[in-house]
Amino acid sequence: MLKIDHLGIAVKSLESAKKLYQQLGLRVAGEEVVPHEKVRVAMVPVGDSRLELLEATSDDSAIARFIARRGEGLHHVALHVDDLSAAVANLKASGARLINDQIQVGAGGHRYVFVHPASAGGVLLELCEDPPQGV
Repeated sequence: MLKIDHLGIAVKSLESAKKLYQQLGLRVAGEEVVPHEKVRVAMVPVGDSRLELLEATSDDSAIARFIARRGEGLHHVALHVDDLSAAVANLKASGARLINDQIQVGAGGHRYVFVHPASAGGVLLELCEDPPQGV
């Protein structure tokens, strides 16, 4: 079953962004660094979904480049899938363009892959699944 897992928001300052959402009565559920993506991430639960606040830890990260080109704002939409490997296989078979052909492991141990905006109506689309149990 597909559902919106989170909305990724590129921010210059994680601390400033967290304060805004906390002022709205939301809480930050977790914060961590994802070294291979060169980002610090804070997750903010909102109903059955989450906001993923993304701050670059390096000037050569995708988030830093995004902010330099477009400014802060919505970076991607993430859909939760139950079987990421099957979803990736289906996309590849249909000719969809992926940012990276290999499934990555990100914040909280979630597995993910990004679908290129050229194949997703101009939106950077992330597909993700829960980490294996016990992780």
